[in-house]
Order: sequence, then structure tokens, then C-alpha cells
Amino acid sequence: MKKKEIKKLNNSEINKNIEKLKKDLFNFRFQKINGQIKSPSKLNETKKSIARLKTMLGNTKNA
Repeated sequence: MKKKEIKKLNNSEINKNIEKLKKDLFNFRFQKINGQIKSPSKLNETKKSIARLKTMLGNTKNA
């Protein structure tokens, strides 16, 4: 997700997206172990998206 897209979300939507991305990351790890993953860069993209969402969530709590 891009930063502009994340800024439009509220806290509940951010939490939903984090949970969804965590599930995706879990599945990508199993695909990587089994050699089924077609795009290994998806792992890094997913991790970065989770980090961006958590950062925005932390910023809104502190503000």
C-alpha cells in the first residue's frame, strides 16, 4: 500500500488491513518453503506494508 492510500484509512480499517496482511505473510512463508511462491518479492512488500500501517497507527495514537 502507498502512503497516500494509508492516510485515507481510519484506525479500524488499518487494523483490518494489518490482520489481512499478516495472514498473507503466513501463507507466503509456507509457499516459500514448498517452492510454490511465484514472486519472492511479495514477502518483502507485505512486510513493508505491515510496517507502514503500524507506523501510521502509532502516529494517530500519539497525535
